[in-house]
Amino acid sequence: MIRLENLNMVFGLGTLDEHTALHRINLTVAKEDFITLIGSNGAGKTTLYNVIAGSCIPSSGRIFIYAGAGEREITREAEYLRARYIGRIFQNPLLGTAGKMSLADNMMICHKKGYKGLRISLNKSMRETFQEQLRVLDMGLENRLNDNVELFSGGQRQALTLLMTVMSRPSILLLDEHTAALDPRNAELIMDLTLKFAREYHLTVLMITHNMGHALEYGNRLLMMDQGEIILDIGAAEKAHLSAEGIVQRFRDIKKQELTSDELLLN
Repeated sequence: MIRLENLNMVFGLGTLDEHTALHRINLTVAKEDFITLIGSNGAGKTTLYNVIAGSCIPSSGRIFIYAGAGEREITREAEYLRARYIGRIFQNPLLGTAGKMSLADNMMICHKKGYKGLRISLNKSMRETFQEQLRVLDMGLENRLNDNVELFSGGQRQALTLLMTVMSRPSILLLDEHTAALDPRNAELIMDLTLKFAREYHLTVLMITHNMGHALEYGNRLLMMDQGEIILDIGAAEKAHLSAEGIVQRFRDIKKQELTSDELLLN
């Protein structure tokens, strides 16, 4: 589904502030892979997402995607064009919805995505469609179409963001710590919905997490980044028998140093 070839990302090239955020990243992601991505702060995880999504262009290297008839290069394709097949959800639940607009208007904006030059009205049939889609969340939001989204809780807004992202029919879903700002109950609910939608819509998922438990529990593959490089790539068979302590030991063996991210270790 995705292939990254010798990707490098250098910020402030040629200046005193020069910093290499990604170094020779080579990665192939298969269709319907669910990959968990871990690493300390500053390891390069979010930069990797920015490069895949088109938020920034890599300093060198190439990005390919499998779509339609076969593989094509998207290294310099605009971010808004990639949004047709790449969905992204951030840690902050407020970023994925327009708080000052009603739930119905938010749903309508999502529904119109991909329709060029067509006028679609919020009629009775459309409202019934939205209500049916919202029932999947099991939060009672199907009865609140006229309420502004800013009235909803963080968990409700993140669930809504997830639903609206999936409604836009992406092939690839980038999750950037999308449960980190939620309480444990809502985090579990969002993860359940994530798995449900990934399976139902045959999505290819990459999920950044600082929760070692989530990294081990979810997905069929685990990547660990450090200083802009992928230092671990663990498949399903090995992952099934791996513990948090085992990952830390693998890090020690490779880097010859301790893993210093307290957040990663405690989670």
